[in-house]
Amino acid sequence: MPGGGLIRWRHHLRRLLLVLLFWSVSHSSGFAHEVTPTIADFEISGDQLTMDLRINAEAFVAGIDLDGMSDTDTADQAQDYDDLRALGPDELAPMVQLFAEDWLQSLQVEARGAIAMEVTAIEIPEPGDMALPRSTLLRLSGEIPDGARGLKLGWPKGSGGVVLRQNGVEGPYTGYLQGGETTPTIPLSGGLAQTPSEAFIDYIPVGYTHILPKGLDHILFVLGLFFFSTRLRPLIWQISAFTVAHTITLALGALGLVQINPAIVEPLIAGSIVFVAVENIFARKLHSWRTLVIFGFGLLHGLGFASVLGEFGLPDAQFLPALLGFNVGVELGQLTVVGAAYALLGFWFWRHPKYRGRVAIPASFTIALIGGYWCVERLFL
Repeated sequence: MPGGGLIRWRHHLRRLLLVLLFWSVSHSSGFAHEVTPTIADFEISGDQLTMDLRINAEAFVAGIDLDGMSDTDTADQAQDYDDLRALGPDELAPMVQLFAEDWLQSLQVEARGAIAMEVTAIEIPEPGDMALPRSTLLRLSGEIPDGARGLKLGWPKGSGGVVLRQNGVEGPYTGYLQGGETTPTIPLSGGLAQTPSEAFIDYIPVGYTHILPKGLDHILFVLGLFFFSTRLRPLIWQISAFTVAHTITLALGALGLVQINPAIVEPLIAGSIVFVAVENIFARKLHSWRTLVIFGFGLLHGLGFASVLGEFGLPDAQFLPALLGFNVGVELGQLTVVGAAYALLGFWFWRHPKYRGRVAIPASFTIALIGGYWCVERLFL
């Protein structure tokens, strides 16, 4: 491509980097406002259905549409959410009660007809660390009609994702729904446990969406690997080392063998972004020690993935297929990032002699700035 084309693209790149820098800083609350799925555990005792929902009550009360939402800071009601997040349990409980009474009208629970669910308990933790989302327990109960053998649940639109888990039976059902979706008929006596292939497929989108759109820090790290060199071999070595490493700690974390406080892991992940970006600016050759360092950073990112997976939980009967599905989703997300970067920049400019100075270094510098800001924010703000 002629030099004039690269210059025009350089101007476009500068605008893009400025937008990325502004957006990342203004929406970066670390891992504070990331939207987490509702966890719904239900069990039947006699003729009583009990359902325990672990919800982000502030997001619901604020009226945020959680379908497709990755961060509450991007919602119009972001300030309302933050104000509610600061309230104590006694102040927030009446608001949650009012929300729940209205919301239950759109929650569809059927077993030989509609089941009227009512709120029987609300448990709200103290505000605690304002940089972390708060999990409120909303307990619902309803009466199962005589002769009912199966149950269906329709999750309301706007409620985001829900992990639905059946308890107290053999072969319990486990499923993941988005707002507006409905379960198959779930036998009350159990037996609808996922097959290995179902668990594998169900957890692929969970891993993918943690990269796109939710994992901006992981996206920037992968882009840092991409901008290191115009040659394919260094990129393959780096991504391979990163993939192997985060797969190891993801498995160990999911098994509960390794657990590290996110308050420690998240600043280190931000630091890893700074490292690879700064290294891109000064290094021209892939040294073996850089690959080892990236492997170490991959171990950190794997712990971050494991903490997210812990929020969903893994079905005991299909632990390995679900874990593999999540990891495949993560890899597909990373490949999407690399593929998009290659299609937009690499394919056109990798062979241009001024690619490094006019594209790779400015992009790496911007990534380093964003990572540095996150590191300071997660440590001190």
